[in-house]
Amino acid sequence: MVPDCLRNICHSFLMSFAKMSAGRTMEGAGCSTWWGFSPALDLLDVGPERQQGEVNILLVGCSDPRHILKTIAGMKDTDTLSVWVIENSTEVVARQLLLLFLSLTSTNGLGMHEKVEVFLEVFGNSEIRNQTEEILRYAATQLSLSVSDMLSTQIHPCLDTGLLKYKERDELAWIFKQWLKPPSHGPLMSKAWDGRVRQYLGSRYDSKHGCYDWDLTMKLYQKGCGVISKQQYVKWRDTGLAFELREGNYQIANQSLLSNRIFGHRSGKVAVRGYWGDIVTSPYLCFGIETDDKKLLKKHNNQHVKTAQDISFANVLALFQALSNRGSPPTACLQASKNNNREESQSQTSEIQLESNSSASHRKEELQKHYDHPIGGISEECQPHSETKEKAMHYELMTVNGVRVFFLPLDSLSKLPEKQRYSQFFNTIYCSASMAHTLKPSLKLISASEAILIVELGKYLLDLSKEQEAGFTQKIKEITLTAGFSPTLESTSDVHAVFTLQQQ
Repeated sequence: MVPDCLRNICHSFLMSFAKMSAGRTMEGAGCSTWWGFSPALDLLDVGPERQQGEVNILLVGCSDPRHILKTIAGMKDTDTLSVWVIENSTEVVARQLLLLFLSLTSTNGLGMHEKVEVFLEVFGNSEIRNQTEEILRYAATQLSLSVSDMLSTQIHPCLDTGLLKYKERDELAWIFKQWLKPPSHGPLMSKAWDGRVRQYLGSRYDSKHGCYDWDLTMKLYQKGCGVISKQQYVKWRDTGLAFELREGNYQIANQSLLSNRIFGHRSGKVAVRGYWGDIVTSPYLCFGIETDDKKLLKKHNNQHVKTAQDISFANVLALFQALSNRGSPPTACLQASKNNNREESQSQTSEIQLESNSSASHRKEELQKHYDHPIGGISEECQPHSETKEKAMHYELMTVNGVRVFFLPLDSLSKLPEKQRYSQFFNTIYCSASMAHTLKPSLKLISASEAILIVELGKYLLDLSKEQEAGFTQKIKEITLTAGFSPTLESTSDVHAVFTLQQQ
């Protein structure tokens, strides 16, 4: 999204930015939240009683599908789950769609173990293997066609992007195109990562391994993350490689972890493409620090035998197996649900879409002016390459019975209370730490009777001091009390705060 006239200065600007002094409180967490800062939760099992039957869940700023996968794994046959997702950027929405696409891929074309490996690579690695990149490109092709209105139906009956604004869908199509054919002027991932590390550490860069060791032993280990291997954590802090699950060359940039950040410059505002995500906490927290399998937590000579990488693999494997058990063959359910999904999506879209009177051509022209790139489907220059890849692979997606995931516009949280459709609608609302500031008293208007509110706390935001972490928790309590929620007596977690809607 960098204009032509500014491309030549972007690289030099990025280098000068890397020399800026560190010290901003949350710089380590980054401004692009690619993964959450807490373990996966079964959201049906949070609160005084387990929720059953038809459940509507609102996820605000989760950044990844860990809670969706964990919740589906715990569903009973009689449960029906509708998940409504709000994120703070289209780049994060694109990654959510990608990770869900990979999760739903049938094992007919991709073995279960390989599927887990590909998922974790894309999820947490700055650089990936060639085979993984081919799968990422295939997914990007399919997702691009879906959001560009080039397919008459949603790409999958479980995934619905019809409620997004037209502009947001066009931006998604542009992002998927970037994954298919990265711009020639784009950054090298290794340099982008190192630039972030240099900026964050400042004068401490020359003793960076000592800083890594301090963050691991004095922060993460003290917070109960002893399964994180020092060797693997240091490797991730140095290079961005968290999951090396098989032999191979991890040398191709993971395009889903690159995004744009706007900076002021003497020539005006500059959109700098680089890695702007977490460089301190690590992606191990989402799937790798908790497990029900106690064998994975065994110690020998007071050292963990298994690592967070091992536990991540085991947990994601179990989630995918549960998903597969609940799923149906791709072709069996797709046609049966197609008409119902289209009618439901059209009805829901008319309720919330704010730009329904804009034509597709007008949208593309406006974005074209802004980005100076072709918008919409896959450009002609991308076609030969993507067609070659598609001839070599074809992956079908499972249909998961009783599950729908809807993506809402980025700014919709404040507008949902104005919609009659969402009045007393959500049984569970989850809000990440990065989006906690968006919680308002009007939240109670969209909460069902005895609704559960779960807020991610700042425990694993390592740049926060103990005082700041405690202040954050107190602020959350004040906000939720104003919104009509009270803390649940059963909750003793210091990772999530759990509240129940007070009876009127």
